[in-house]
Amino acid sequence: MDDGSHADRRVALVHDFLLDVRGAERVFLALAEHYPDADIFTAIHDPVGSEHRFAGRRVHTTFLQRLRPTARTFRALLPLYPAAIETLDLRGYDVVISSSSAWAHGAIADEDAVHVCYCHNPFRYAWNAREETLARTPAPLRPVLGAVLSHWRTWDTVAAARVDRYLANSPTTAKRIRRFLGREAAVLAPPVDLARFVPSAEVGEEYVVLSELMPHKRIDIAVTAFTRLGLPLTIIGKGPDRRRLQRLAGPTVTFAGHLTDAEVAQRLARARALVVTATEEFGIAAVEAQAAGRPVIALRDGGVRDTVVEGVSGCFYETPDPEALAAAVLGFDALAVDPAACLESAARFGTPRFLAAIDRAVEETLQGASDRPRGPLHHRRRATRLARGRGASA
Repeated sequence: MDDGSHADRRVALVHDFLLDVRGAERVFLALAEHYPDADIFTAIHDPVGSEHRFAGRRVHTTFLQRLRPTARTFRALLPLYPAAIETLDLRGYDVVISSSSAWAHGAIADEDAVHVCYCHNPFRYAWNAREETLARTPAPLRPVLGAVLSHWRTWDTVAAARVDRYLANSPTTAKRIRRFLGREAAVLAPPVDLARFVPSAEVGEEYVVLSELMPHKRIDIAVTAFTRLGLPLTIIGKGPDRRRLQRLAGPTVTFAGHLTDAEVAQRLARARALVVTATEEFGIAAVEAQAAGRPVIALRDGGVRDTVVEGVSGCFYETPDPEALAAAVLGFDALAVDPAACLESAARFGTPRFLAAIDRAVEETLQGASDRPRGPLHHRRRATRLARGRGASA
């Protein structure tokens, strides 16, 4: 909750898109709750897809909203998002906080405002997954997509120069921000709503994958491994890769689709273990599983190396292939893991810690900006606040 320390400032919150509720959107929800008077800005907003989580808030969108894109169709507009985000009118705001995994960091703040970006990852398709993305694209379209991604890299670099301070969700992301955008970023692990999860006295037989169904998540590795093992695997989530994954799946693999928060919490609490096949920049699902008292079996790469305690709250496998995952599953006694140890591991990532750090970052950035030259707009806003103050005290 907002403690009132920033009530005298106009705050704008910017997110890439609000079409569903995934890890990045949960971070943005925490920010929105912390700044209840802030206006919300995004390229596109689907109230149904985002489960009406922003009902009652002022949500400003771009010209792309007229096309009514959804979580299934929004990727077709890829070349338009950088230009769209720059059209957001952020005049008059003292603080802009963007939550960005693609284009939100490109929002143009007022001359005298400060812009703090919480970065989930520089746009993966333009940077660390560019070649992989082009390889999956039909050959006739590769030159066009390649040109779009090259232009995006140029735009990203320019946009990054406008941000006052970057915060990264993991050391992996901080390294990418430094390498790709030429900026330094302090690491701040994202918030996890630990109160959602309660360990269960009964643990079942099934293993769980909790993820958006995208090719780069490599869920086919889990589908293939568990089909060969003949062990039960439930995949929770939706996405464009579902059909391909279903064709690979044997009878022990179940696709649960989208579930409510309460249903996800129950499934995690009763799961044998959570399986993570992707290279996650942070990986909120791994912390959520531990908050539910269950261990994680994950590829030793990315953010899970910082959130899972090997031999205590989970185990790792070394190479992204079904054989390595299958060996890890057979060699790891998930039922021997102490749920209390999982809870202790998850407790490092609670929401209050995150919000306190965001407040410190904003205050430090404002303080650092106080010495830079001020333009006419700053003096007009300052005069307006002084006039309001005199009126309030009269």
